[in-house]
Amino acid sequence: MLNVQLFWHWVHLPIILIIYYKELLSNNNEYGECMKVLITGGAGFIGSFIVEEVLKRNWQPIVVDNFSAGNPGFISVGIPIYNVDIRSSSLEQVFQDHKPSIVIHQAAQVSVGQSKNDPLNDCQININGTLNLLNLCVKYQVRKFIFASSAAVYGESITVPISEESAQKPISFYGLSKYSAEQYIQLFHQNFGLSYTILRYSNVFGMRQKQSGEAGVISIFVNRMIRKQPIHVFGNGNQTRDFVFVRDVAKANVLAMTSGDQEILNICTNQPISINELISQLQQFADYPLVVHYKDRRVGDIETSYLSFNRAQNLLNWRPETSFEIGLKETVEYFSKELEAETR
Repeated sequence: MLNVQLFWHWVHLPIILIIYYKELLSNNNEYGECMKVLITGGAGFIGSFIVEEVLKRNWQPIVVDNFSAGNPGFISVGIPIYNVDIRSSSLEQVFQDHKPSIVIHQAAQVSVGQSKNDPLNDCQININGTLNLLNLCVKYQVRKFIFASSAAVYGESITVPISEESAQKPISFYGLSKYSAEQYIQLFHQNFGLSYTILRYSNVFGMRQKQSGEAGVISIFVNRMIRKQPIHVFGNGNQTRDFVFVRDVAKANVLAMTSGDQEILNICTNQPISINELISQLQQFADYPLVVHYKDRRVGDIETSYLSFNRAQNLLNWRPETSFEIGLKETVEYFSKELEAETR
């Protein structure tokens, strides 16, 4: 019996070693070194969750953030973090020092309203900032560029769910700047061979989100609810959004590091939820009747929006894992604990 067991181990040992070696390679680059991943906006709402996903794979995150929206408290001690604007020439020093293999570009001006009030600033951040990064990626031979785009590039789509082939007709300066950045990214691939994946997010929500901007409607409502303040709705509340949980978005970014090359992919749920439905869901967490004030619809706001994630499922093996109800519960619990800490 002992001889049989020894024979089995000797036969299977090479197979076991090969599997182990492949696992090691999946966590490292082609040079056998720890994969270095530069994340712009890495101390922000979505970026900080991407940092956590990168760490889970034993890769090395490098965070660039100007802290206009980011919070250094979201980043674990020991992670390289640079207070640098993506438009700044000093960004090159980060590339020189670390020579990242992957760049995940999350930093952006994300407010539809602010893009209308100051379209030049929106352009400078979302287009010029992206161009600065693209030039550095080419210069320092970055393997892949992953870009956070938006469903705003579609504008008011005639048909839903919106697919990646749907017409791109942005109706806000924010949507236009994101669409323009997409075009630059694709041309950089054609001209310089820089690999990319563009991820078009629907409305991302979850913990750590700031209480500003169209994309932050859930965090705004939740924070007003827990403070027993009236909720303000622009329009009649029947407008729909596709709310996708932040952890699911972070996982899509990490999956795009090794798949989905030269693809544009929706990151969404394919589930339309109206603002009035959102308020109804929030009522379950409140111990008092919510007060809702309806105001005029804002120019540039989209009436109906939900997207298909079929391509992301096929090419990234990604799909949303967190239901809206579970994500909303986690979000309410997070901000409730934040409020408790503030009032101690």
